[in-house]
Amino acid sequence: GLCHCPRFFLPFFLYSLPPQGAGNTMFSIDGQNLKKEGACVIMKLNVLRADPAGNITLFVLDPVEKSRRADVAAQLMAVPEYKAEQVGFVCTPQEGGDGRMEMMGGEFCGNATRAFGLLTAKKLGAPAHVRIETSGCDHIVTVDTDLAAGTSRAEMPLPQWLKNVEFAGHKGTLVHLGGIAHLVMENVEPSKAVFDQAEPLFQDIPGLDAYGVIFLDTNTLHMTPLVKVPATNTLVWEGSCGSGSLASALAQSRDMADGTFSRSYIQPAGTVTATAVREGGKVVKTYIGGPVTLGEPFETEVKG
Repeated sequence: GLCHCPRFFLPFFLYSLPPQGAGNTMFSIDGQNLKKEGACVIMKLNVLRADPAGNITLFVLDPVEKSRRADVAAQLMAVPEYKAEQVGFVCTPQEGGDGRMEMMGGEFCGNATRAFGLLTAKKLGAPAHVRIETSGCDHIVTVDTDLAAGTSRAEMPLPQWLKNVEFAGHKGTLVHLGGIAHLVMENVEPSKAVFDQAEPLFQDIPGLDAYGVIFLDTNTLHMTPLVKVPATNTLVWEGSCGSGSLASALAQSRDMADGTFSRSYIQPAGTVTATAVREGGKVVKTYIGGPVTLGEPFETEVKG
């Protein structure tokens, strides 16, 4: 759904006029702090850095027009000290949720949802559960939060389907979670070459906001995620991946008819616990959980 964040439009002359005098010009449009430096417009943004099990996420706390988000995200992700793997934009709730967050490419991200759930709980006085609206998901997501322990668990989208696939001499399990899909490769050495070989498998799935190849060592439960977001043209070896963790749990439990399957997947920068509940062969509930560290808000600048 569309996010009805306040929009701002920059008059053409702000881009084209030469600098007047020696000073910079400060101004505001719809509450957005802007600064003109010569012919360039600088946007001041309040940002918070979150660390959900190593999947470093920047939350932009100020409204940013949707058409500008990919560029803003690219600039923030290019700052080395942030070490950011993705960017989420905080919006005004539209459907009665406690908070709303939209990812940089309109995708669903389980780790970002967990982190934003904990951030929302912190703002609301530490309730045990919060209801979150998020991009890439057509319903409100419940996040269980524990501020004292620094953990959160998010309900996840149920899989649309799982398929066994073969390509270029490899076998894997393709898991479609709605706006995101993952190919789980068991006991295969992580490499971009395998991702490139697998990428055509995703082209036949309509409406994907993101997709990835999950390299899973079934003996040690070490998991390495490589994820692409086409809208921002980013391909990232992620510190951890929530939806990839769930895809791994679904792939590993695909022959289980009933019961709860839960595994903690050890990833390059953190551990995520994924749970799938099956009844009569159908997946009826899915969750991911783990640690989240929230930083303090800070102000930064990007070019407008």
